[in-house]
Amino acid sequence: MLFPHLTKGKSMSITSAMNSAISGLRAAARGTEIVSDNISNALTPNYGRRGLALSALSYGASGGVRIDGTTRHMNEGVVADRRLANAAYQNVQTAVDFFRRLEDVTGLAGDPEGLGGRLAAFEQGLITAASRPDSIERLADTVRDAHRLASGIGYASQQVQEMRTRADAAIDQDVAMLNTALEQVAEINSQILKTMSRGGTSPALLDQRQALLDTIGTVVPVNVVPRDNGAVAIYTEGGAILLDINAAKIGFDRQNTVTEFQTFDSGSLSGLTLNGQDIRVKALGGGSLGGHFSVRDTHGVQAQTQLDAIARDLIERFEGPMLDLTRNAGDPGLFTDSGAPFNAANEVGLSKRLAINSVVDPAAGGEAWRLRDGLGSTAPGPSGDASLLNRLRSVLDEGRIPASGVFGTGTQNANSLISKFSGNIASTRGGAEKDTTFTAARLSELTQLQLADGVDTDLELQNLLVLEQAYAANARVIQAADQMLETLTRL
Repeated sequence: MLFPHLTKGKSMSITSAMNSAISGLRAAARGTEIVSDNISNALTPNYGRRGLALSALSYGASGGVRIDGTTRHMNEGVVADRRLANAAYQNVQTAVDFFRRLEDVTGLAGDPEGLGGRLAAFEQGLITAASRPDSIERLADTVRDAHRLASGIGYASQQVQEMRTRADAAIDQDVAMLNTALEQVAEINSQILKTMSRGGTSPALLDQRQALLDTIGTVVPVNVVPRDNGAVAIYTEGGAILLDINAAKIGFDRQNTVTEFQTFDSGSLSGLTLNGQDIRVKALGGGSLGGHFSVRDTHGVQAQTQLDAIARDLIERFEGPMLDLTRNAGDPGLFTDSGAPFNAANEVGLSKRLAINSVVDPAAGGEAWRLRDGLGSTAPGPSGDASLLNRLRSVLDEGRIPASGVFGTGTQNANSLISKFSGNIASTRGGAEKDTTFTAARLSELTQLQLADGVDTDLELQNLLVLEQAYAANARVIQAADQMLETLTRL
C-alpha cells in the first residue's frame, strides 16, 4: 500500500457516506410504514393523519437524518367546533323524537284515531242518536264513541309517562357512559404523560382519547383545555369541571317507573350530583343529557298538564246542574274520574283516569238508554225524546274559559281546546325540526372539514413514490460506497 494515510481518510469519508445513506434508508422505511398506516386507516373515525418528524444529523464530518418521532395532524379547532355541534344536534333531536311521538299518539287534524277525530265521532254519534232516539243500537254506538274518546285521552297520558320513564332511563345511561369515559380519559392522560416524559410520542393514544372526548361531547357540550405533557382538562359549557388531573364523579338516581305525580320540582325525581354535591342540570345541559332532562321535567310535564286540563274540561261540561235533571247533586256526569265526579284537588293525572259513567256502559253492567233518558233514570223513558241528547250535543259547543292548562284567555269549546293542544304540539315539533335541520347541517359541514384535514390517499400515494425514490437513491449510495471500499482494499 503506497499511500496508507490517504486510504484511511477516504475510508472514513466513505463510511460516513454509508452511515448517512443507512439513516436515509431507515427514514424511508419508517416513512413507508407511516404511509401504509395512513392509507389503511383512511376511513377509521378519529384517526389523525400521521407524519414523520425528521431532522438533520450532524456529528463532525458525519451527517444523515434523524427520526424524531411520529406526528399526528389534527385541526383541534375544527374538532372542538364539531364536537359542540354534535352536542347541540343530540339535544334538539331528543325534543324532536318526543314531539313526533306525542303527535303520533294524539293525532293530526283529520286523523280519525286522533283526539280530535274521536271527539268528532262522539259528537256525530250524539247527532245520529238524536235523529233516532228510539234506536238502542245508535245509543250504544254513541256510548262506544264516548268510551273511545276517554280511552284515547287516557292512552295519550299513559304514553307521556312512558316517554318520561324512558327519558329517566336514558339519563342514567348517559351518566354511566360519562363517568366511564372520564375515567378512561384520565387514564390515557397518565399514559401520554409517561410516554412523553421518556421522549416518545403517542398518536394512537391521542386517537383513543379523541374518540372518548367525542363520546363525552354527545352527552354534554365540553371545552377541552390542553395541559402540560399532552394531558387535557375538560370543562362543560356551563362551567362544571369534569376532568382536571382527576375525573369527576357524576351521580344520578334512576326511577324504574315515572308517574304523573313525580316531578323534579317536587323533589320526587333525581337531579344530578358532581362529586357528591348537588349541581344544576343546566351546568351539564346542551347535549343528549340535557335533552332527556327536558323531556322528563319540562316537555312531558307540560303535555300531562294540558291533557289533564282537557279531561277536566270534558268532565265539567257534562256535570252542569241543568244538563241532566235526573242526576242528584254531587253525582258524576257522563265523563268521570274513575267513576267519581271531578275534584279540583285531584286534577294531576286526571286524563289517565278519565272514564265514562258505568251506568250508561253496557260492558260495565249499565244501560245505553240512560244516555237518552238521564243518568239517574231507573227505567226507560219516552223512546222518542231526544231533548237530553241535543243538550249533550250542545254542551260540546259551549264556549268556556279553561280552568287549567295553557290555552290562552279566550273561551274555548271542546273541539277548539283539543285543536289548540294538537296545534301547539305540531308547531313545537316543527320548530324543533327546523333546529335539527340547522344543527345537522352545521355538524355535517364541520365533519367534512375535519375529514378534509384527514388522510388523502392520493397524496399518500405520491408520498410513497417519493419515499421509494429516496430509498432507491440511498441504496445506490450504499452500493457505490461499497464498491469504493472494495477498490480501496485492493490498493
